[in-house]
Formats: sequence, C-alpha cells, structure tokens
Amino acid sequence: MNHQAPSERPAVTPAADEGVEPAAEVAQAAPAAEPKGTAARPERPKAKGPRVVCPDGLVIVDKPAGFTSHDVVAKMRGIARTRKVGHAGTLDPMATGVLVLGVERATKLLGHLALTEKEYVATIRLGQNTVTDDAEGEITSSADASGVTREAIDAGVAKLSGKIMQVPSKVSAIKIDGKRSYARAREGEDFEIPARPVTVSSFAVHAVHPAEAADGTPVQDLLVSVVCSSGTYVRALARDLGADTGVGGHLTALRRTRVGPYALGEARTLDQLQEELTVMPVADAAAAAFQRWDVNEEQARLLGNGVRIKVPLFDTTGPIAVFGPDGRFLVLVENQGGKAKSLAVFG
Repeated sequence: MNHQAPSERPAVTPAADEGVEPAAEVAQAAPAAEPKGTAARPERPKAKGPRVVCPDGLVIVDKPAGFTSHDVVAKMRGIARTRKVGHAGTLDPMATGVLVLGVERATKLLGHLALTEKEYVATIRLGQNTVTDDAEGEITSSADASGVTREAIDAGVAKLSGKIMQVPSKVSAIKIDGKRSYARAREGEDFEIPARPVTVSSFAVHAVHPAEAADGTPVQDLLVSVVCSSGTYVRALARDLGADTGVGGHLTALRRTRVGPYALGEARTLDQLQEELTVMPVADAAAAAFQRWDVNEEQARLLGNGVRIKVPLFDTTGPIAVFGPDGRFLVLVENQGGKAKSLAVFG
C-alpha cells in the first residue's frame, strides 16, 4: 500500500480498509439529515438507460469521498429504479469504502444484519487537534510532534486496544437525551458524552512519516489499520492517541474495507454499478450473514402460516435464516423460548 507523501491531508490508498460510524440504521423514503463535512455536497448524477426490474438483495458499494450515506442511497434509487433502498450503518462524507445497501425486500434484512465487526485503514496526524477530530474540522491547537518516538506511539496504541471505554466525538450522530450530538455541537451547547464500551480487536501502526502541516507545524502521519466493534469511532482513536502522546491528533483519511462478512473485494463503485447493477441475491446475503436452518415441507408450511415451531439448538444466538427443501429463503426468525418467532417473511 502506498502512502501519500507528506501533505496537509495525506490520503489512504485503496489497498487497505477504512471505516467509521456506528449502529445499523436503515434509510427509507425520507432519511434524516446526516452530519456533513465542510465540503459541498456532490451533485447526484441522474440515472440513465432503460428501465430495469431490480432483484431483491444487497448491494455492496465502495462509497466515494464527499458523499454522505444518504447521497449513496439516493443515487442507488436512480440506478435500481426503485424507492426501496436502505443502508445498514453509515460512513462519514470524508470516508470511503464498504457501505452495505439493501434493495427491494432485502431492506427488511438491514436492521437484523450482524455487522458487529468492521475493518479500516486510516491516516492519523499527530501534532494537531481539530473541532471534529478529523480533517474536515477547524484546527483548534498545534504542537511540534517531531519528538514523539515510535515507542511512545506504540504505548499509546496499546492503551487503545482491546476492550476500552471510548468517548465519541461531539459531532457524531449518537443521541444525547433524544437529540443528535452533532446538532447540539452546531448550536454551541456545552455538553458531555458519556464513555461507552467498545472493542478494538486490532490497532496496528504500519508506517510513520514526518511531515509539515500547512501552518508550518512539524507533524507525524501514521498509516494504521483497525479492526473494531460496531460503534467504535476511528477518529476518536486518533484524538485519544494524540492526547496520550501529548501533541494532539486527528484523522486525515479513512477507508473501510469490511463490514461483518462483506468485504471490499465484493464492493463496486457507483460508476461500476451504473454500468452494471450487481446485486447479491437476498438468499445468498441471508446465508452469509445468519445461521442457516433447512426445514422440510411441513415445517416450511407451518412457518409460512405463522406457527411457532421448535427451533433446533445453535452454537450462537441471533437471527436464523430459514430455507425450504427447494433451497428457497423463506423467513428470518429468532429463537424465543425455544420456538421460532418470525422477524421477516421472504418466501
């Protein structure tokens, strides 16, 4: 993977992973506003070509920089010629990489997808703090970072690995007393966000590059990779690493390479999807994301009629994808007291 030469905003190349925001959140016909960076929202290209009938399934998008997750949903509605498009989780406008969309009946899967682990590659700049903890916010402080040693960096990374308590950025989308944190921040409110538990399974520093910021501050740019639980903020890791090393820090580039079982190798850019719409069939998506239960004809009939039949024992908890004897994906259920409770019907 190549790392851009020292500059004010070093970029991460597509060779590794990146990511951002928390929680699975389905965007339907009238999505709520998403926090944006300082850059203007890109123009949404109009869909071209003959009308197509989009199959049910997931679309794994390689989100471009400058687009909000809702921008991508809007573009996909034009490409797929359907209003039934939603997203599972979000990516900040600055970030690129894997964004999972559902089209048609697959939107019913989005709220149940176990997208609990995510992988990213990112660039962290030591020597400057920003109001947003990333490169889209105004710089609030600068400090000479040239004296920060690799040993100090590694020690700070170790403190931010494993099961930790993390305070999200104030411009994040989490709710504080029913109101988005970024909305409170925009209104100039003085408030605190409680720390919450997250898991950082892997936090590795692959390269350290001395650089000079636009204001002349000697900084250090770190190329890192992160594997973490849903709800972990990579920009908060950058902020906290900067605090631990005593010079401040923020995120300058972010790319997500995996969300749950869906990786960058399966993702397509919007331009590629415009040329050829690639949809992961809903049955394949369910088989990849959930435990599989193959039932016989009688069980399929009962489940189709809403009867709660006995569920076999599985090694893990979570939704169960039920497939009929002909291999069709029938229904998504959960184990409630040993019986199958329907979550969403497909067959």
